[in-house]
Amino acid sequence: MDFIDLKTQYAALREDVNARIQRVLEHGQYIMGPEVKELEERLAAYTGAKHCIAVASGTEALLIALLALGVKAGDEVVTTPFTFIATAEMIALIGAKPVFVDVEEDTGNIDVAQLEAAITPRTRAILPVSLYGQPADMDQINAIAARHRLPVIEDAAQSFGATYKGRKSGNLSTIGCTSFFPSKPLGCYGDGGALFTGDEALATAMREIRVHGQSGRYQRTRIGVGGRMDTLQCAVVLAKLERFDWEVRQRITIGARYDALLAPLVRTLKVRPDRNSVYAQYTVRVSERARIEQGLRARGIPSAVHYPLSLHQQPAYAEGYVGQSFPVSEALAREVISLPMHADLDEATQQRIVAAVRELAPGAA
Repeated sequence: MDFIDLKTQYAALREDVNARIQRVLEHGQYIMGPEVKELEERLAAYTGAKHCIAVASGTEALLIALLALGVKAGDEVVTTPFTFIATAEMIALIGAKPVFVDVEEDTGNIDVAQLEAAITPRTRAILPVSLYGQPADMDQINAIAARHRLPVIEDAAQSFGATYKGRKSGNLSTIGCTSFFPSKPLGCYGDGGALFTGDEALATAMREIRVHGQSGRYQRTRIGVGGRMDTLQCAVVLAKLERFDWEVRQRITIGARYDALLAPLVRTLKVRPDRNSVYAQYTVRVSERARIEQGLRARGIPSAVHYPLSLHQQPAYAEGYVGQSFPVSEALAREVISLPMHADLDEATQQRIVAAVRELAPGAA
């Protein structure tokens, strides 16, 4: 059993993927080829964003967004401690400080009730994460940001395809960032990512930053990075887009079935009624995680932990947060476990996973 079954997905898309890749091999424009612009246009239309900028990874998207907003050393960016390291890593990399706000017990997303108290005169942006595929409460976050005249960057690396109050994740704030890492709901066959914005000036800045700050050949208007998305990876995502709406529907159906079957056994995370989740991971909480992991492994069922440490507990970051505690994030880090989730997960396999959890569950939740 695969934790994420990319082989079955490829079998369904083989003809389109191969044809798209072959086209790139024939025209030979491996950097900034025509597929890059085509993908940007398709993704902008999909999200409703005015601008899409394809970049080298979701991590690079975060870095470029921060640079475009002028975040610099000594600034602060408010974010969550319960996320993949890249969220805080890019803030720290440019010399700014990640200021953490604890998360909601039932979703794992940033707790908006605690957000405003974390804003200081040094705050330059708010960076919420749409964790596990469900958008954070972006309207409230945007309202708080507007009161303080701050931009909002949605880290939508796990939530591309999800909807919040009828709008697509990635197009819910000043800038949206996503990832096309192979395991994401919409993934390529390597690294890739994208930025979304409705702001013309920010779009121009981000396009220039991704090509070493270049506005014209050898004309450098700003400090930049080598942040382009390869043409071949854009071709792969274009092929996968043909099946993506079906995959999103499948993920929502599979997630709802997991919820119904597992709710009596373990603590499930909740999806708010005004949004959905694309379940980049299907994650539950258990109190004896090591035993559950071992038991699943013995039954041939893979699992994963996203994430075993909150960011303020990571050795590279802990010194800056001595004496600070984020109890919900810390509890989630001790208890979360993710089960197999992908669009091709059939009902029989899902029932087998649930049966194994049922066998292991007494005293676990």
